[in-house]
Amino acid sequence: MSLKEKIDINRLPRHIAIIMDGNGRWAKEQGQDRLFGHFHGVESVRNIVEGCAELGIGYLTLYAFSTENWDRPVEEVTGLMELLVDTIRKEVATLNKNNIKLHVIGDLNMLPDYARNELKEALDETSHNTGLNLVMALSYSSRWEIVNAIKNIAADVKAGKLQPYEIDQDSIKDYLATKEFPDPELMIRTSGEYRISNFLLYQLAYAELYFTQVRWPDFRKENLYEAIIDFQQRERRFGKTGEQISQQEKTAIS
Repeated sequence: MSLKEKIDINRLPRHIAIIMDGNGRWAKEQGQDRLFGHFHGVESVRNIVEGCAELGIGYLTLYAFSTENWDRPVEEVTGLMELLVDTIRKEVATLNKNNIKLHVIGDLNMLPDYARNELKEALDETSHNTGLNLVMALSYSSRWEIVNAIKNIAADVKAGKLQPYEIDQDSIKDYLATKEFPDPELMIRTSGEYRISNFLLYQLAYAELYFTQVRWPDFRKENLYEAIIDFQQRERRFGKTGEQISQQEKTAIS
């Protein structure tokens, strides 16, 4: 039995988030510069997006570029922006062919105009699709997102649009960049690092975390399947006891 066949299609995570880590280290191991790793990482993106679409995953969020990444060497940032634009331009037809809808979260005002314009075209051209929702986190950080949300909440309270007593977990979600999406149930990080790196801090509160030593340019569908199988073997309790969860499952079946 293949790994894919071991997956319980009825228990898929609705939303998978991935920190695509290890491009630079992979390139260094190949004796190449960091951009060589980013270039090959694009093939992993294609492969994993295809794998999620084939399985019927509803949402896939990829951490493509953080606000902190702007502090990297100028030549790497410039190369990444050019790679981003070139990839989006080439992939729109494939996204449409596979009924994939593109979304972007992050401080897009920090992107150069040519990248922002290319993104807008891609978003418009895929807006009618109804299959996998592919969310690209670009110029994104969770602290930026939370600060931005607090500012907007404060502005609405000041304007009388929102009362302080009305602020709860649900209303806070409405001010986040991810307000249109369910919280991730599975977060995958590649390349052997064991941290969340300012990624979806509010949304990952009850996500299952999966860390793998595999560098992102080597990450393929089989690795995705392994992560999903691991996810399906875990008991998701959300603060309750295992006995309570078992009883709920029995009640749902009956």
